[in-house]
Amino acid sequence: METAELLKKVRKIEIKTRGLSNQIFSGEYHSAFKGRGMTFSEVREYQAGDDIRTIDWNVTARFNHPYVKVFEEEREMTVMLLVDVSGSGEFGTQKQFKQELITELCAVLAFSSIQNNDKIGVIFFSDKIEKFIPPKKGKSHVLRIIRDLIEFEPEHKKTDVQLALKYLTGVIKKRSIAFVISDFVSPDFSDALKIANKKHDLVALRIYDKREQELPDVGLLKMKDAETGDVKWVDTSDKKVRASFAAEALKKEKYLNDVFNKSGVDSAKISTSESYIVPLTNLFKRR
Repeated sequence: METAELLKKVRKIEIKTRGLSNQIFSGEYHSAFKGRGMTFSEVREYQAGDDIRTIDWNVTARFNHPYVKVFEEEREMTVMLLVDVSGSGEFGTQKQFKQELITELCAVLAFSSIQNNDKIGVIFFSDKIEKFIPPKKGKSHVLRIIRDLIEFEPEHKKTDVQLALKYLTGVIKKRSIAFVISDFVSPDFSDALKIANKKHDLVALRIYDKREQELPDVGLLKMKDAETGDVKWVDTSDKKVRASFAAEALKKEKYLNDVFNKSGVDSAKISTSESYIVPLTNLFKRR
């Protein structure tokens, strides 16, 4: 991609997602993800109703008048984005491809994090760790992340969520907020999810396309698996074929919901055909 075209795309995403973050998400984000505790801020004169346990006896003795300590939430956190860059991200039949949706979601979360003075880092994964961007603060860092999301070309096509979770647990030592953003077309990762969620606060954002849940009746259709390269012809005019496809999709959805629930991981399902504002806002409010 030419530099001018890349910068234009970065700027377009920045304008859209930064605006959403400012108007909608930053307050919800602040409420949903708590800091590491309370830290001392200042002292002020005692007022009726103050907890006597907060009285600062040294300052009270010095001024011969009761003073209390004031604490505020220690906000600074580390936010990690575990981004699925496998071949299935190239799929999309509605408004946008999965990878385009993932890029916007990452940008919104990144801008929300830096507005709350948090560090933001990224792990790009397929069935290997493709790239690691260490957590940092600042707008220039977020713009670098967006640029990488737009132009990054993975070496591998398949998906291994378990590998990404193990890498997170190994490389990020302090507790963090970790968003796993994927369609979760992956071998079993339930054990790694439980282990990672004990160390970090995990949130799963599941990206999907309408046509992964139901086939249209359009006759004989050539289908290619973006991750394996396998090609096969499917007769979508056959009701049994469409019913079997839908049943398999429901089975997968139930499996993923069970995995997230049993692991205690909050999750949201986000479609390529709809705005991500509602599911993301609802997720923040639930927390």
